[in-house]
Amino acid sequence: MRTIDARDPLDRAVAATASAQDGVIGAGQLVALGLDRAAVRRRVARGWLHRLHRGVYAVGHTALGARGRWFAALLACGDDAVLSHRAAGAEWELVPVGSGRIDVIVPLNGVRKRSLAGVRTHRKLLGQWERTVRDGLRVTTVERTLLDLCSVLGFEAAQRALELAEHRGIVDRAELDRLAGTGRPGAPRLRAVLAEPPTLTRSWLERRFLSLCREHGIPRPVVNRRVVGGEADFRWPAAALVVEVDGREHRGRAAFAEDRRRDAERLAAGLRVLRFTHGQVVGEADTVAARVKAVLAQAVSLPVAAGAPIPAAAIGQASRGGRPCARAAQGR
Repeated sequence: MRTIDARDPLDRAVAATASAQDGVIGAGQLVALGLDRAAVRRRVARGWLHRLHRGVYAVGHTALGARGRWFAALLACGDDAVLSHRAAGAEWELVPVGSGRIDVIVPLNGVRKRSLAGVRTHRKLLGQWERTVRDGLRVTTVERTLLDLCSVLGFEAAQRALELAEHRGIVDRAELDRLAGTGRPGAPRLRAVLAEPPTLTRSWLERRFLSLCREHGIPRPVVNRRVVGGEADFRWPAAALVVEVDGREHRGRAAFAEDRRRDAERLAAGLRVLRFTHGQVVGEADTVAARVKAVLAQAVSLPVAAGAPIPAAAIGQASRGGRPCARAAQGR
């Protein structure tokens, strides 16, 4: 890493500009600061400026973080370029930061640039209301970002991104509904995600179990709510059923003993409890689904139709260990 010449006001100005952009600077900015081509070449030769893209440089070193790479991509793509898709999702903290290509939307009528290493450009129409600036980065709005994410993510990941946005209060549901009604890429999946009730899960395994329920036509459970013995991962109140999913980190004698204590309390209160491991949820989905469906069907004395909610009339027929409760018996 080469340090700046503290005596040179130009170097200090370059460093200050790059600092505001997570370590990068564009050729146009260098010119605006007073550096001509010869001055830029000298700084490249002495290892202080490092070329990232044509006309884009890292200052002092090339150990850039994600935002530095995003700034560099925008500088290389032009003043109207906007961070989008997965990169925008990561900037809004809705998806993890990835190591793949950086997505950037450029205007349809913009000047075509040569392809850039590590950058994927999308030539699209983008309204001014669909773009914003976040901590100096030009980026699609949360709503437009969610639409674009729905075009590249699976249902589960897209649903999680929406849940995070709604939990943090940074999304306009009316604008999402508008975007979901368009014919743009991602709109069908966005409509499907919006149709699901909001549920903030606590782990990947919980999200996987919810997807298992949806894929196998199991009625959607209540998620992460308090019941007898503490908070339950999943619960079907009408069927008096609780399901717990135990991740790989859920190990040890203390955890085992606590689980058995909670299960005993719930059984004493008339609840059925099913526990599934990470391996069962991931590798034996059909078996897991069949066990849940069997308990639900037994509880309501009716086969559970794919995707159908438990009938309200069946609430009085909640199962206690597979036998109808007294209220149900009295009605016969």
